[in-house]
Amino acid sequence: MGITITPVDPADQGAVDAAYRIRAAADAADVPDFPPPCRRRLEAALRHPMPGCVPVWALAHRDGVPAGYLGLELPQLDNTDNATVELFVDPAHRRHGVGRALHEHCLRVLRGQGRKRVVGMAVSALPDGPGRDGAGGAFAAAVGARPALAEVRRRLDAARVDPAALDTLLADARPHAAGYRTVGWQGHAPEEYVAEVAHLDGRLMADAPIGDLEWEPERIDVKRVRGIERALDARGRRRYHHGAVHVASGRLVAWTVLDVGPDLSWHAFQQITIVDPAHRGHRLGLLTKVENLRYALGHEPALRAVDTFNAAANGHMIAINERLGFRPVDAWTDWQLTL
Repeated sequence: MGITITPVDPADQGAVDAAYRIRAAADAADVPDFPPPCRRRLEAALRHPMPGCVPVWALAHRDGVPAGYLGLELPQLDNTDNATVELFVDPAHRRHGVGRALHEHCLRVLRGQGRKRVVGMAVSALPDGPGRDGAGGAFAAAVGARPALAEVRRRLDAARVDPAALDTLLADARPHAAGYRTVGWQGHAPEEYVAEVAHLDGRLMADAPIGDLEWEPERIDVKRVRGIERALDARGRRRYHHGAVHVASGRLVAWTVLDVGPDLSWHAFQQITIVDPAHRGHRLGLLTKVENLRYALGHEPALRAVDTFNAAANGHMIAINERLGFRPVDAWTDWQLTL
């Protein structure tokens, strides 16, 4: 029967279930220390996409058996020449042309949509880290993609977090942060700060190192923030936030987020941390991250591991994370293919 590729209809639960099983099998083989993929998060990415994003999925069958899946996201509000891709092949069906068939389907879709570039991530081993086979990066290179941004995943062992050490970090940071106060919240941004959250979120791609990625800053406004929050609600993500408010102006000028999935309370992702450029040099990144970690741990007693990704060139944020106790696990590369 060979390999067949079919689009995934969001209403086709059987196809969505097959995609989930493929992703779970791939993660178990490629990044075994990752938590199992969250089914609710995966399904919501297709059925409740982020605002301004159109998902396009396809399923590969090999001899009639689900063997791989492709997940494309097509931005509509900015970066309209770009797309992001996830491509997973069940380990039992690798090296039989499934990945190539999905890649060729991906190119047909992107060209039909007028896209010029596509970006995807692949894992590899660090010199002193756990083994990773690097097949994703080899595949990306084989189809003509180029490494555009080097990242490193670090993990915090929450069980080893020393409250006294966090107190020491806060005592070190606070004298530098005179004139600022911290605020915390769960879930949706308070109305009084949502405009500043939008401003800070929109700065991320302008301020963070992005290597050779051709990705423009996103235009984030209050409406888009609220849409993102609804999409995260659909994924069941429990979000913990802290920010720093400039007392003289009342503006939120720094912001950090940590989120926990609905199924596995032992694991969280450290998400965005950003400080407005006009307010840097006051230890606000360290201050908000320490406060937020304590806040999240206070609400999530089962939390044992927090993962975060940083550009390898982002020395400032890496230094903050390592002071908190994050340690390198593996390397990730953003591969960019120009069509």
